[in-house]
Amino acid sequence: MDRMSALKDKLKADLTASMKSKDEVRTRTIRMALAAVNVEEVAGKTARELSDDEIIKVLTKEAKKRREAAEAFGNAGRAAQAQAELDEQAVLEEYLPAQLSDEELGALVDEAIAESGASGPQAMGQVMKVLNPKVAGRAEGGRVAQAVRARLTA
Repeated sequence: MDRMSALKDKLKADLTASMKSKDEVRTRTIRMALAAVNVEEVAGKTARELSDDEIIKVLTKEAKKRREAAEAFGNAGRAAQAQAELDEQAVLEEYLPAQLSDEELGALVDEAIAESGASGPQAMGQVMKVLNPKVAGRAEGGRVAQAVRARLTA
């Protein structure tokens, strides 16, 4: 699979542009994102190119880390560090698919429950299996699980 990912190409091009415009936050964030992608590519037995979907998973994970770190810094009264994390998160989110609204997520959950024929909280795994491909990077796992749990226990 020699074909480079379009998303990886975009990240590299944007890194060059941010370096030229001396945008330190963008440069730092995109560098970190590309490093995370490279780590993922060499993880496992053989090195490989990641697909755009796999890169989105890596970027989603990195954005989540930024959000959690910002929260921790904020709770510790370190506003400057919290803001730096939020700035990085904002840059990462430019590369992610638009997040689902609560209504959209609810509709997908209902669809997945109907499709899997599941009922009751013990059927959560079945529903998640049907739902995850439909959500793919457009909602955080914890939020999806919470929505499914709420529907199944209602």
